[in-house]
Amino acid sequence: MNQLDALKQFTTVVADTGDFKQLAQFQPQDATTNPSLILKAVQKPEYAPLMHDTVAQFKGRPMDEIIDRLLVRFGREILATIPGRVSTEVDARLSFDTSATVTRAERIIELYQAEGIHIDRVLIKIAATWEGIKAAEKLERKGIHTNLTLLFSFAQAVACGDAKVQLISPFVGRIYDWYKKQAGAQWDEAARSGANDPGVLSVTQIFNHYKRFGVATEVMGASFRNVGQITALAGCDLLTIAPELLAQLAASNAPLQPALNAEAARQLDLPAVNYDEAGFRYALNEDAMATEKLAEGIRAFAVDAVKLEKLILAA
Repeated sequence: MNQLDALKQFTTVVADTGDFKQLAQFQPQDATTNPSLILKAVQKPEYAPLMHDTVAQFKGRPMDEIIDRLLVRFGREILATIPGRVSTEVDARLSFDTSATVTRAERIIELYQAEGIHIDRVLIKIAATWEGIKAAEKLERKGIHTNLTLLFSFAQAVACGDAKVQLISPFVGRIYDWYKKQAGAQWDEAARSGANDPGVLSVTQIFNHYKRFGVATEVMGASFRNVGQITALAGCDLLTIAPELLAQLAASNAPLQPALNAEAARQLDLPAVNYDEAGFRYALNEDAMATEKLAEGIRAFAVDAVKLEKLILAA
């Protein structure tokens, strides 16, 4: 059994791509997209017609509507290939506007429903700002399920659990990147790999807290830099993995055992933690890595959203 098949025994494997033609070979349960992945996909020759068709069909409509229709078109194609759910992201430029995020999410769901896709097969991706978490809380009450992304801190995870969001995506690789950059020449790769990787440690802490306190929110590790980070989180609820790393897992026959264990986590002696808005903002502010990475992530997704708009205008 290869490592990918072994991983699927105790973790739901999710493909992190907008390239739906790649999906079948890895047989993931779910798939995730984001503005950067969609931008990358539409610049490939095999996907250009899909973008041109969508733009031509809805020419003259507001740009934000055309973008959402393009995202849903990709989502529909992905759902035709996988048995589970697809995550579709709300414009990152709305990350600090709760009501606008709710409105945009509702439209995305309406567009999916118009395509005959059941609401339970879609997760709306929202940046895990305080405003984004509050938007997700409102959406969940309406039966619209959410995936809180750009999640780098324990405080963000706790607030998401309190809001009863469906799923969170803690970003392993970007946490690793930050600590490695901070350490510079002092970074010891061997000592900070596997279970000691700072991104892996972050997800492990969140997973253990959720299981200890019966938080129903699913934990999906995301943004991996290497296979070691993935295998160190085997046993996590879900892991969303780029096609290149899925291929590496499929090519390896090294033994793989679960690293995270929900039953063991339930026995841990951990303090209960909750945050109101002021407490959340202060805890996030105290975490330099999370503060920087959240801001940087929103900016990067916003830049790619603008690039996508320019491609649509040129189409």
